[in-house]
Amino acid sequence: MMIDPTAIVDSDARIGEGTRIWHFSHVCAGASIGANCVLGQNVFVGNDVVIGDRVKIQNNVSLYDGVRLEDEVFCGPSVVFTNVINPRAAIPRKDAFLPTLVRRGASLGANATIVCGVTIGRYAFVGAGAVVTRDVPDHALVVGVPARQIGWVTEAGDRLPLSDAPGEVKGDEEASVGDSL
Repeated sequence: MMIDPTAIVDSDARIGEGTRIWHFSHVCAGASIGANCVLGQNVFVGNDVVIGDRVKIQNNVSLYDGVRLEDEVFCGPSVVFTNVINPRAAIPRKDAFLPTLVRRGASLGANATIVCGVTIGRYAFVGAGAVVTRDVPDHALVVGVPARQIGWVTEAGDRLPLSDAPGEVKGDEEASVGDSL
C-alpha cells in the first residue's frame, strides 16, 4: 500500500494490499477499498462507499455515500457521482441518498455524470461527458446527454457491431460517434 503524504486516510478506512492513493485525496472512516486499486490526485471517498479490487479512479473524482464499484471498474478524470435526486441547501436529505452500483469491468469516460439510483452493467462503457440517468445494460456502449445506447463492447473494451449482441438500438445513433471510440 502507498499513501501519498498529502492524502488523508481516516483511521477506520479499510484499504486493500497494493492500493495506491495519490496527492490530496481523502478516504473517509467507513470506506472500504479493495486490493491493487489506484486513486489519482484529489479523489474523495465517502464513509459509505465500497470499492472492489483493481479499480482505477483518475483525478478529481468524488465518490459519495451509497456508491459501489465492483472489481476492475475504471473512472476517468472528473467523473461525477450524485447521491440525491433533488438536493436543496436548506433541506437536509441524508435519508434520501440513493445507491449507485457500477458492475465489474465497466468504464466511465472523463466528465461523465452518473445520477444516483442507477446500475451500470458489467463491462459497459459510458462515453466521455455522458449523463447517465437510467440503468445501463451489461456490455452496452452509451453516450450523450442524456446517455443513450449506441452499441456494444467486449470485456476488452472493443466495439462490436450492433448485430453481434442482443438488444435493440433505434435510429442512426451509431453513425454520430463514428470511429472515435
